Amino acid sequence: MATAQNALVVGVKDLVHKAGEMRELTLDVVAPEKYGEAMAIVPEGSELTIDLRLEGLHEGILVTAEVTTQAEAECVRCLDPFTTELQVDFQELFAYSSTDSDSYTVVNDSVDLGSIMRDAIVLELPFQPVCKAECYGLDPATGEKRTTAPDESAADEIDPRWQELSKLLESDSSTPQEP
Repeated sequence: MATAQNALVVGVKDLVHKAGEMRELTLDVVAPEKYGEAMAIVPEGSELTIDLRLEGLHEGILVTAEVTTQAEAECVRCLDPFTTELQVDFQELFAYSSTDSDSYTVVNDSVDLGSIMRDAIVLELPFQPVCKAECYGLDPATGEKRTTAPDESAADEIDPRWQELSKLLESDSSTPQEP
């Protein structure tokens, strides 16, 4: 496994200015940095498998990639840590020359996948990860993890902080209303 940032720099000398030429390869690299900052991340040092398709075009090199890795997350319902497989696809044109500051270019007969891959992975990370679909979260009264769905009667209970306001509702219903 390659560990340096330059492992994400792929040589394309055989494809430069050769429209119609194509090459496929698989890279097994280590994440050079942590991707993400919230409830789900791909930690630095995680294994990344990148399936690449490089195509020579008149304007540049078209890179199509599928990245597979493991994300570490914390369930937003029960707060348990878990891992989940993350699969990210992206496609980008690396131009031979560019006047746009936000476009990617072929530099020294190579393409640098680092920033594109980081952006694609971060955008694919779940915003509110859940350990499993049937996670019932934490019991608000005890703070313990629920193993069954909450009771319907719990929804009818009034929060003690709002108890005084409920008296206003009772007094409105007992007062006869004028026609």
